[in-house]
Amino acid sequence: MTIDEIKLQLKQSAHPVARVLYIKDHFRVLSIGFNNQKVLKDHKTPNDSTLLVTEGHVCYKESEKEIILNQYDEFKTPANEIHSVTALKDSICLLIQS
Repeated sequence: MTIDEIKLQLKQSAHPVARVLYIKDHFRVLSIGFNNQKVLKDHKTPNDSTLLVTEGHVCYKESEKEIILNQYDEFKTPANEIHSVTALKDSICLLIQS
């Protein structure tokens, strides 16, 4: 799955679209596409991750903290921390997990 394919799927989706771009033993890269104002609801990941915004703007929320991430910003997401991500405009992010 390519990022262009994710963008095509977003045209018909009411939710964010996430797909694995690369996976190896203890490493994977996902691409997550968002339409404006769509939310990746509260969840947690078992591994530390890096969220990298490649297009658009998103708001990362955990506990009482909100962080606005613009194009090319990155944020380290801790393992097992409940969080959500909301698109502030159409956006594409990479999630790098190891």
